[in-house]
Amino acid sequence: MGTAESVALETESRAPMITYALIAVNVIIYLACALESGSIFDPRASTVMQYGALITGDDFDNEYWRLVTSGFLHWSILHLAVNMLALYLIGADLERVFGPLRYMAVYGIGLLGGSAAVMAFEGGQVVTAGASGAIYGLMGALLVVVVRIKAPASTIITVIVINLVISLTIPGISLLGHLGGLVFGAASAAGVLWLPTAILPPEKRTYRRVNRIGWATLAALLILALAIGTGIAVSDSIH
Repeated sequence: MGTAESVALETESRAPMITYALIAVNVIIYLACALESGSIFDPRASTVMQYGALITGDDFDNEYWRLVTSGFLHWSILHLAVNMLALYLIGADLERVFGPLRYMAVYGIGLLGGSAAVMAFEGGQVVTAGASGAIYGLMGALLVVVVRIKAPASTIITVIVINLVISLTIPGISLLGHLGGLVFGAASAAGVLWLPTAILPPEKRTYRRVNRIGWATLAALLILALAIGTGIAVSDSIH
């Protein structure tokens, strides 16, 4: 699949090293928090959790790093295990499809999109953490890939719906973070897979042009997610 229209669909045989690295980083951070807190099952007392989790409302205090660091923190070993299993099952194949750099971009945009949604729409003072926003971003991207290659989408749609229902019914799960990640992840994949063919006539769909439009879209979505997250934080601090 070497045509310009399939820039992001060139499945690679290499090992999904970015996915492995993300899992390793999340596990190492969790272990560090657990060691500091003195409990492998409940790391909430660690200073990393206290200063890294995402906080809405006045307690945010312009600590913008929380928009990113919250995506690498987990409340319990079960929370970590579920997210890392999902990351491996979804991320490994997506990394091979998008390639390492675009895959990292989609993951990061999903993470920031989840944080932005929490900052923008969560009422009151709420503390959130977890890789779920980024993982839902991968789910959204996977849905776009499945539709793009005209494969049956019923399975991924069912998985997304079931997970959203779980987010609605189990207390303490950030539905807004999940939805934000899902929307931004799907938009990222659409920007890479759909937008170039939508705006370029067939005779101008060179590899370079298609690739350039994809990366421009990813950059715009990253800036948008950051603008929403930081803009809401500034607005809250002013009020």
